[in-house]
Amino acid sequence: MDQPAREVYHFKDKEQSSNLLLQLNRLRQENILTDVLLCSDNTEIPCHRNVLVSSSPYFRAMFCSNFVERQQTKIDLKGITSTILSSIIDYVYTGLISISMDDVLPLMQAASMLQYGRLFEACSSFLQKQLSPDNCLSMIRLSDIMSCKSLRDKAKEIAMKSFCDVSISEDLCELSLPELMGYLEDDSLCAEEEQVFETLVAWIHHDPLSRRGAISDLFKKVRLRYIHPTYLFQFIANDPLIQSSTLCTELIESVRRLMFSVSTKCSGDIAADFKHPWVAPRRYSYHDMLVVVGGRKNNEQTSREAIVFDERSQMWQWLAKLPIRLYKASYVALHSVLYVIGGLTTNPKNSEVSRTVYTLSLKTNHWRTAEPMLEPRFAHQSISYLHFIFALGGLGPDRRLTGSVERYNSMFNLWESMAPMPEAVLHPAVAATNQRIYMFGGEDAMHNPVRMTQVYHIARNMWSKMENRTVKNVSAPAVVMDEKIYIIGGYTRRMIAYDTKANRFIKCANLRERRMHHSATVLSNKLYVTGGRYINGHDVIEDSDAFECYDPKTDTWTSKGSLPYKLFDHGSVTLTCVSQTWSKS
Repeated sequence: MDQPAREVYHFKDKEQSSNLLLQLNRLRQENILTDVLLCSDNTEIPCHRNVLVSSSPYFRAMFCSNFVERQQTKIDLKGITSTILSSIIDYVYTGLISISMDDVLPLMQAASMLQYGRLFEACSSFLQKQLSPDNCLSMIRLSDIMSCKSLRDKAKEIAMKSFCDVSISEDLCELSLPELMGYLEDDSLCAEEEQVFETLVAWIHHDPLSRRGAISDLFKKVRLRYIHPTYLFQFIANDPLIQSSTLCTELIESVRRLMFSVSTKCSGDIAADFKHPWVAPRRYSYHDMLVVVGGRKNNEQTSREAIVFDERSQMWQWLAKLPIRLYKASYVALHSVLYVIGGLTTNPKNSEVSRTVYTLSLKTNHWRTAEPMLEPRFAHQSISYLHFIFALGGLGPDRRLTGSVERYNSMFNLWESMAPMPEAVLHPAVAATNQRIYMFGGEDAMHNPVRMTQVYHIARNMWSKMENRTVKNVSAPAVVMDEKIYIIGGYTRRMIAYDTKANRFIKCANLRERRMHHSATVLSNKLYVTGGRYINGHDVIEDSDAFECYDPKTDTWTSKGSLPYKLFDHGSVTLTCVSQTWSKS
């Protein structure tokens, strides 16, 4: 017959190991069975060899190998104070220790020497909690001395994320040239390129006699393409340090030629020394955000609201309000600054057509006025290209349709008149790419749709036009992705993409409703559409709070939720900021 299976009970006493350590500590305190004395500063601490051997590779090697200490009953530990040694022995027998700023460094050194790895990392964790922009550079030096990678990594992370604060510290000026170069060339550095330049200048001025010769090597680490032209050509170019270096002045002139050529295609001809500052990618810390501004809110009144969508958190947040209510202003981004141009002021007593320009950057979250346009206008279009902003058409002070065009040059902070458009139209779809501005459709003064594409050649200041039966859009935005211009809706569900190279239109996935007076921008290689008005199934026009995303790779639309309120005739732009410097109001 089969024997019945024996029942086995596996017992684990969870308190055994802690009780054993507790009893060993009592034996030590009562000097029972101790067989070695650890000595420091004329202080003798009785211990058990087997406990020390079990706790540390250092003591295992000392007592289990052919070292002289194996036969000794007194061991003199040099370089460790009696207080620190006593704390460590208490830690060995109890697992408990107190770490403070007064003793963390000698404790860390002793833990390293005696090979108590977890205690060493506990000291590192304590120091990491004390890290700040003021001390992170000195902590990096300390971590190098201590060979503590975890502390170094955390201190380096703080230095990179808080570089704007770190850059004004005395510790930064003490960096060696290779150390500073390491920071400035790092893609993850959280700093605008203007700050990078100011940092290298301050570093050189700290010791000009020995450091002046490093200017050209350091300047090549500044990514000139992402610096505002006014700052680059008026401030940096006139800096005495830059003017003292032939290579630096040639770098700036190279960038100037590239910008004035009104072409992004000639960068392939740049000399090797000039190539990296021009073609280097923006740093990882630069963060694109979608900003929605102005328009008609909840069909009640012209809105002063400005809100920002952070793709990482998928949250909307409020920015500073526009200083004034503006009806049918135009909205455009240039050099990571939002421009609100013209519009009709909505003062009940005296509304007037404006030529004022307001600007907002995410860095300051503060509205300023910029150089005003030459002509007042509203219901117009604005588009940016390289360092220019073009204001096109709209309605003038007499409320009549105008075909006039003016251009803002951000290098010289001035507006200038350009060639007028061949046919004045309202509410066309406008986009700029490959040295040209494309203006699709719109409506004439009698509100009839215009089936026409008008093309402006930026470098030649010349217009051309062509009839096109495919074009029939009014109050539709347009955006550029992968050298295609996407025209989104406009009293229709249809979205089409114009291939500028092949000169042909491509049909894309339809919108969910017939949409108009909405806005669109590109974020992370996807098209985002906000608000507008739509025609419902009963042919009734309604306001929308829709927030939708189009992926050109899959030709599909996805809902991203909704705006905080219904909105149309607003602006939607993409602004870039260094995420650590954005301040909320």
